[in-house]
Amino acid sequence: MRFLKVLVLFSISINVFGQTLENTFQKILKDRNAKVGVSVYDFKTKKSYGINQTEHFPMQSVFKFHIALAVLDLVDKGNLSLAQKVYISKERMQPDWYSPLRDKYPQGNVKLTLAEILKPTVSESDNVGCEVLLDLIGGPKVVDDYLKKIGMKDVQIKHNETVMQASWEPQFENYSSPNSAVELLKALNNGKILSSKSRAFVQKLLLETSTGPNRLKGLLPKGTVVSHKTGTSGNNKQTGEMAAVNDIGIITLPNGNQFAIAVFVSKSKEKIETNERIIAEIAKATYDFLK
Repeated sequence: MRFLKVLVLFSISINVFGQTLENTFQKILKDRNAKVGVSVYDFKTKKSYGINQTEHFPMQSVFKFHIALAVLDLVDKGNLSLAQKVYISKERMQPDWYSPLRDKYPQGNVKLTLAEILKPTVSESDNVGCEVLLDLIGGPKVVDDYLKKIGMKDVQIKHNETVMQASWEPQFENYSSPNSAVELLKALNNGKILSSKSRAFVQKLLLETSTGPNRLKGLLPKGTVVSHKTGTSGNNKQTGEMAAVNDIGIITLPNGNQFAIAVFVSKSKEKIETNERIIAEIAKATYDFLK
């Protein structure tokens, strides 16, 4: 009887702490003029936490992770090869886009391996690389169909970078819920998608991400292992809002346990530094709670 009482108290404690994490998220967001969605999954306990977990948020460059998975699925099927050469024309090197590839090959007319294009596209959020990959596989619908095939819900990829950068509204049609982003991270981490070789390849790209150092990684102890993908919009000139400041990834705790996390900040009238701080504080609060 005494043992049963201890178990009950332990169960109550877990529930109370679980609620506390969500309360902590709400405290972080107090007085912030932004819509925020958070989803967290603890791989050890299989418990989930979050706020606005099923709502749709614009992904922006987070979708380059989804694109990479669709490309690697075609590699696994033998339709593509990481070693194959892909031609990039001078016309494709848009001068006003963020693109380390264009900076390195400003004149274009270059052939790079598929692996050489995937790396900057995922790790550095290269916009030119993104378009080259979508052209190669047949466009956004191929990625969207792949996601539906592997069972992902509350996610849609309808437009490429060219369409998204031409006007404000299309980015909202490339959406994901925080839950969907975490489900995709779980599928990758648990070996439910791709071959072991392709999983290792994309996980390395996520680990080498150089964008968004002040987001998920911002307040974590130095040396914390974070595999992640960011996404960022511009500002709406009429409203002053930022549509998207995002980061999704898998964080490794000191004891080796891991958790997946997705934080989407949208419709924000805060400065980008504040939006990134929101993500960093949510990640740190989760890290402290789960470690």
